[in-house]
Amino acid sequence: MNDQIRVREVRLVGPDGNQLGIKPTPEALQIARAMDMDLVEVAPMAKPPVAKIMDYGKFKFDQAQRVREQKRKASASQLKEMKYRPKISQGDFDTKTRQVAKFLAEGHKVKVTIMFRGREVFHPELGQEILTRVVEAVKGVAHVEVMPKLDGRNMVMVLAPDRRPAPARA
Repeated sequence: MNDQIRVREVRLVGPDGNQLGIKPTPEALQIARAMDMDLVEVAPMAKPPVAKIMDYGKFKFDQAQRVREQKRKASASQLKEMKYRPKISQGDFDTKTRQVAKFLAEGHKVKVTIMFRGREVFHPELGQEILTRVVEAVKGVAHVEVMPKLDGRNMVMVLAPDRRPAPARA
């Protein structure tokens, strides 16, 4: 930018985006200084290189603001896990399912795992029944992203939220 531009001539673009033609670099720099702005080389590989008249400090500030805004909008979604057992009591089931619904409302994905012990693994329909009950309990809040599948002694299913998370409350 400004005095660091080493080429002899540049294609000059004004602050409003209109082309001012091909100018010698000192003359382009003089025009930029007359407008109290900077001469910034935007396309150094072009023939001749393209330079734009702009307020470089304001440009950098706006760029930093855009990056900050993108970071703020990107939700830090995590994969949470909730473990159930085939012989779970109704109270424990309700408590765990409420927690699953809370995770989903916050915008997180939830991995629901049914852990089988001993001979329970020979009855996967018990685990399937629990997963079906969980899906029914969170219907409208989430959808099944990964269908239930048996993985060794565990049956695993992944739920994802249906819509964007609600804003966090202070």
